[in-house]
Amino acid sequence: MSDQVIDREDAAEDAGGRRIGVYVCHCGGNISDYVDVEQVVSDISEAGDVVVSRTTMFACSDASQQDIEADIKANDLDGLVVASCSPKLHTYTFRSVAQRAGLNPYEYTQVNIREQCSWVHTDDREGATAKATALVKAGIGRTRNTVPLEPMVVDTIPHTMVIGGGIAGLRAAIGLADIGLRVTLVERELVLGGWVRTLGKMYPHDRQGADLIAHLVSEVKRRDAINVLTGAEVVGKSGSFGNYHVQVRVGGEGAGTIEVAVGSIIVATGFDSYTPEDGELGFGLPGVITLPQFKSLVDGAAASAAPLAWEGRPVRSVAYVYCVGSRGTAGCSAQYCSRFCCASTVQTAVEVAGLDRSVRQFHLYRDMRTYGKFEPLYTEARDLGSVFLKFDNDEPPTVATSADGRLTVTVRDLLTERTELAIPVDLVVLVTGMVPRENSTLVDVLKLPAGTDGFFNEIHPKLRPVETVVDGVLIAGASQGPKTSSEAVIQALAAVTQSAAILKKGYTELDPLVAIVEPDDCTACGVCLTACPYDAISMTEEGDRHFAVISPTGCKGCGGCVPMCPDNAIDLLGYTNAQVTAMISSLAEVPV
Repeated sequence: MSDQVIDREDAAEDAGGRRIGVYVCHCGGNISDYVDVEQVVSDISEAGDVVVSRTTMFACSDASQQDIEADIKANDLDGLVVASCSPKLHTYTFRSVAQRAGLNPYEYTQVNIREQCSWVHTDDREGATAKATALVKAGIGRTRNTVPLEPMVVDTIPHTMVIGGGIAGLRAAIGLADIGLRVTLVERELVLGGWVRTLGKMYPHDRQGADLIAHLVSEVKRRDAINVLTGAEVVGKSGSFGNYHVQVRVGGEGAGTIEVAVGSIIVATGFDSYTPEDGELGFGLPGVITLPQFKSLVDGAAASAAPLAWEGRPVRSVAYVYCVGSRGTAGCSAQYCSRFCCASTVQTAVEVAGLDRSVRQFHLYRDMRTYGKFEPLYTEARDLGSVFLKFDNDEPPTVATSADGRLTVTVRDLLTERTELAIPVDLVVLVTGMVPRENSTLVDVLKLPAGTDGFFNEIHPKLRPVETVVDGVLIAGASQGPKTSSEAVIQALAAVTQSAAILKKGYTELDPLVAIVEPDDCTACGVCLTACPYDAISMTEEGDRHFAVISPTGCKGCGGCVPMCPDNAIDLLGYTNAQVTAMISSLAEVPV
């Protein structure tokens, strides 16, 4: 920590009795390059209730955490403010610091002076410093009004529901059963296996996709702890984290519904393949097909040892057009890279060369992304005769049919000084990417958060990559975003580990930062019932009085009900009216 330390032993007595420690982080220059952190410490040292204020190079480092713990103990601190990066990144880090030092973890406030200050004001050091000071003072105001809170302890059911019977869902079910948890596997289709079941030889293990799925299905059948429901769909959910009651419709519309009590839910619903619009890069013309269609064609030819043919005609030349449905190619809305497409295409090209080396193959690409262990496939495809042509996204290839009905692909090749080439081919393969699977019913039931790309959102890609904001609901596989089968399995096993951490000990702790109702102020108007997206609010009666009650385990602490209450009868623990008012008052003191 910095040598600049200001201790005010009499501060608490002078200004209300709280003893708050404030730590302002350099973040290795991310903050201190644009904010004068020493000035911030100096400016807030006179704020009421601040007993210790310091700067630190990396507040999240082990050494700094130990120093903060020592300060809490030595100065008998009853409040903690850390001004550093996003609370999304290190809330749990500093709650743990407080707890280890004997301070209630909910009397800690993290102030974001990186994303909300230094990174957005790189051109105004003086202004950024003033803003950082204001934000820290607001954090002090919030901390001054904190009260000790205790997490809610709830018993958990040692049973997990896995939604989706593809490779990720199957592997998750097996992993859960092997660590002693019961599993209900719900699959919308009548057969298990998802996309992998339809695949032939897969790289790098050269196993047939159907064989791989058959092995996993046999392993599922061997485990009595796994109950499989096919032709089934989740249609309802009640209860709370650790004790969910999930309604599953089995057999389609009009069929029966069963209820399953589970402690956690893993969503592994997979993806859909992008379907081009008519006319998009020639789609709709005879001989213009998608990568999944072509892969099935190649796998069929390999299985029967027959020549490659399309609709009875031999295929002597193929043009692959990459990034169809990904990265905004040809005006599609998806801006993300689908990750698997480049590797899958060059692997298919290698298989085609194995069937018939004389088939001419042309790869029209924007950027080749055969990352990691897939790079040898790219080299092998070139060695086997594949020709790679790079196009500019502003000038995507065009596909047309000639007078004799033959396909011609026209492209400007950036590798040969934008030479325009017209390539006659028998087939055009559009290398289509992954898109989110349509799951509107499931999203509504589980309240699953989705990103702007339509895939389900994790809390943090590095620190909490399989957890969602809905406690006990985890995501795995391509439902979270495009990935290869091996990456999907890795994420499924991470979800298994997280479920085990929640369920194996038999109980879990929930954040107490939930909404509460003051019955005497509530007029039972019912506005809050429709405001709650989690159905955590209900009406009750006591004598001749009616008022709202909030389930503490069902509430997610979003605060959506608080401003909707016309009688100001609802407060949010951790962000009470008093705390928010104190923050606003601190900020309002700053001159505009």
